[in-house]
Amino acid sequence: MEPNAIELRGVRRQYGSGGTRVTALDGVSLAFPRGSFTAVMGPSGSGKSTLLQCAAGLDRPTSGSVRLGETELTGLSERRLTRLRRERIGFVFQAYNLLPSLTAAQNVALPLRLAGRRPREGAVREVLGRVGLAERAGHRPAELSGGQQQRVALARALVTRPEVLFGDEPTGALDPASGREVLALLRGMADAEGRTVVMVTHDPVAASWADRVVFLVGGRVHGELTGAPAGRIAARMTALETPRTRAEAVPC
Repeated sequence: MEPNAIELRGVRRQYGSGGTRVTALDGVSLAFPRGSFTAVMGPSGSGKSTLLQCAAGLDRPTSGSVRLGETELTGLSERRLTRLRRERIGFVFQAYNLLPSLTAAQNVALPLRLAGRRPREGAVREVLGRVGLAERAGHRPAELSGGQQQRVALARALVTRPEVLFGDEPTGALDPASGREVLALLRGMADAEGRTVVMVTHDPVAASWADRVVFLVGGRVHGELTGAPAGRIAARMTALETPRTRAEAVPC
């Protein structure tokens, strides 16, 4: 049986010590099959971003196991973990994180340069073409709209051909039209290319593009929905955002 793209088993993440200790994730077990598109939702402070960071190898769990395919991440050295992230994982942030002095093409090529690989101009232009920005390769971020900047960030995450693409509120700063463009690209990556996409979002409309929606409350999984429309997802979120769950919430 083919292993899942990402699998978390009993993952806990705690910050601080003694009376100031905060539990951001409390025994989370989740599997993300290859070629799937999963949205992660929950009240503010439910541990969504911590989940994404642990799954992507950007943060280490206090206990538990995280596997990328057949590779156990939690025991890797920082050097090996950094190389694995560069070669097999892509990450897109809400804030784009583009370097303002570089062109779109140079921003896209940056992960390859950091990995010591000489980027081929054809490869960079090809990935920019996939996100509809081949003609903007020579433009700097200040010359691009917010939606275009996010698509450059997406191309940068794809240039290394990652197995898994993580997005932390990738459409949160975009207008509805630009957000739909980015979501359509993410959907296509799962459907047409077989990549695994995991996205944190607060938007039920964005979440409805995913195969399933996983809900977190207080650092724990509180169920999921499969193939649900935006209205049903919004209703579930409303039910979760009660005084009790807000009191249980922990910082992301």
